[in-house]
Amino acid sequence: MPELTQPHLSSLPRSEAERTRIAAITAPPASFDKAEPFEANPAGAATVRARSTTDAFSQPSGNIDFERELEFKVGNGLFKKLWISAPASTLASDGLGPLYNARSCQRCHLKDGRGHPPEGPQDDSVSMFLRLSIPAPPDEPMSEIEAFLLSAGAAAPRTRPDPVYGGQLQDFATAGHPAEYRLAVRYEHFEVALSDGEVAHLRRPSYSAEDLGYGPLAAGAMLSPRVAPPMIGLGLLEAIPAEDILALADPEDTDGDGISGRAQVVWSFEHRRPMLGRFGWKAGSPTIREQSASAFAGDIGISSPVFPDPWGECTARQQACRTAPHGDGDTRGTEIDAEGLDLVTFYSRNLAVPARRDVDNPEVLRGKKMFHATGCAACHRPKFVTHRLRDQPEQSFQLIWPMTDLLLHDMGEGLADHRPEGRASGREWRTAPLWGIGMTEQVNGHTQFLHDGRARSLLEAVLWHGGEAQAARDAVVALPKSDRAALIRYLESL
Repeated sequence: MPELTQPHLSSLPRSEAERTRIAAITAPPASFDKAEPFEANPAGAATVRARSTTDAFSQPSGNIDFERELEFKVGNGLFKKLWISAPASTLASDGLGPLYNARSCQRCHLKDGRGHPPEGPQDDSVSMFLRLSIPAPPDEPMSEIEAFLLSAGAAAPRTRPDPVYGGQLQDFATAGHPAEYRLAVRYEHFEVALSDGEVAHLRRPSYSAEDLGYGPLAAGAMLSPRVAPPMIGLGLLEAIPAEDILALADPEDTDGDGISGRAQVVWSFEHRRPMLGRFGWKAGSPTIREQSASAFAGDIGISSPVFPDPWGECTARQQACRTAPHGDGDTRGTEIDAEGLDLVTFYSRNLAVPARRDVDNPEVLRGKKMFHATGCAACHRPKFVTHRLRDQPEQSFQLIWPMTDLLLHDMGEGLADHRPEGRASGREWRTAPLWGIGMTEQVNGHTQFLHDGRARSLLEAVLWHGGEAQAARDAVVALPKSDRAALIRYLESL
């Protein structure tokens, strides 16, 4: 795979001496009798104290200065802003839809945290939706990224958006337009036997797109549920050098450890080049700015300089949607202009990670030992050091503990959505960062995890791991009950 640089970051090169220092400080722990240096601050100097309120994920970087904090607050206002349909007297806020999943970013990323699946027939799915694609016709020309991957020897399954519904199903619409669908979720419940007589209760979901507003889905349609992920620490994930992530990839499992992480490679619509994918459940976006612009287009129907179509995700076969009034053409140009998009990006980049709790607690340290002993740390890599960045002091040269390698891993048939995305197969998912995961219930009022919220506890989330993680999952099942409880206690401290 050719080198995948980060053209959007103004970074300084590392010296050999610096590389040696970084290798030493990011090495696995030698013992578990006490916390490692700086472990209580998972975001380095950007870490903030752990608050006991629902605003724990909504704080600016701990090392942000006063002037840049003002930019953060303006970006927060745009993140929470409720968009309205056009035409409207409030020109700066119109352009919603016509098809959409939510009226604001905050409606999906509740309190900047984690979304959840619908909790009954009366609950809408505003923080969850279905992605959609169909197999690409074999005679259809390759896209730029498909041609690049083929030339690099990394060809991936080719897919295309549904010709009518596009790449994402929207369950709301402005007046006069039918919504695309209603998300229906059904669960099958089953038990899993653990050591020491313990039993876990899991639920297996099935999803369907019902009440379709524009006719049937195309033949071969592939659906994938997605819950809105938490927003904290994104700027630090973006600041990890691409070379450090690529160094962890082992697609052929040459070291024989059963872990064969692969780098996601996507086409950047902003930089017009292949880039390393980092954001999203299958790492489908390369940068925070592009991820934000994609969410504005697909989730809210708002155009931006990156995705300028004023009708959002409406396809050519949804002509009434495309010809409806839109919010472009005034002084903004697009419905959110470059300045607004930059402010939302800055806000998303600087949502702070709270400090760890109880890092020296004996049970937490014992759980940390189990985390490494069972193999969880093979994919949930604890530590990185970010780039030295000229214009992003908050993210520059920080020792961070995100607990992810940002690579794609085969997670087994149990979690498979059977929908390829970029290089990711229908069984592969990006390793989810774990920082802040223990505060989910405090911030969002629930403990529903994984890409579709099927797991109702951290233990359930572990038990759904398969594929490359099967050995680690089985090791957790076999642990003495007290060690398994310590492992969960460790995860709750993150």
